Amino acid sequence: LSSWALGDSANCGLWLDEDGKLVGWAVMQSPFWTVDYAYQPGLEDLHRCILDWADGRANALVGTQYARPAWFANVFAGQMARRKTLEESGFACQADVGEDSWSKVLMQRPGSLPVKEYRLPAGFVLRSLNGESEVEAYVALHRAVFETKNMTVEWRRRTLHQPGYTPELDVVVAAPDGRLAAFCIGWLCRDAEGLRGQVEPLGCHPDFGRYGLGRIALCEVLRRLQSAGAGEIYVETDSYRNTAFALYESTGFRVIQDVLVYRKDYATEA
Repeated sequence: LSSWALGDSANCGLWLDEDGKLVGWAVMQSPFWTVDYAYQPGLEDLHRCILDWADGRANALVGTQYARPAWFANVFAGQMARRKTLEESGFACQADVGEDSWSKVLMQRPGSLPVKEYRLPAGFVLRSLNGESEVEAYVALHRAVFETKNMTVEWRRRTLHQPGYTPELDVVVAAPDGRLAAFCIGWLCRDAEGLRGQVEPLGCHPDFGRYGLGRIALCEVLRRLQSAGAGEIYVETDSYRNTAFALYESTGFRVIQDVLVYRKDYATEA
């Protein structure tokens, strides 16, 4: 909710019941080409309303900075009713479309599981982000890691003021020359089943790939989430067996849900 997609408030929709209670929300999350949304379980008619709203916004955004030629939506593989509604609304599953196939997984590790210790290379420093004074350096690192300019200084600065932000869970590794070389951020959420943690995002600058700094930052965040009392810790990543997937497996994460990615294409010009 800190992203620049919210620069236009019309990119966020809210749905209330007759008592004024929030039962659904959606955001046209332009940086990720994604329709982010949630609604009360069982309200599949509301799901259709949300997707109709998203369809209208996607068409209205053509020709603006928020427009995208395709929009994506995520759903757990077992959520058959949601998948059916997505397909009826013109979205197509990307799990088996050839070379560009795309699906993800939700992984989880018990908060009580011991975290391995890894030696920090000489000269490197593991610590928390130095608040707003280090936001620009973080953004430069984030852009280098993900090879995109989606992350902005304004966006990252706003995250520091989110109610759910915990400074101690915003971990970086600084190189001997002072540059930020790696990062990992943890989040906490309390629900009816207790306190849960999530890792998002994690990255290491290509210049420092041989040092294992991403693993070191991740393990530090896991320890801090444990200390905060997280009973379970989650992360979402692409399902193909890449470096990130292997890293999460090596630190105790296991797949608990397959996440399917659905796509709908739109005109690129008004």
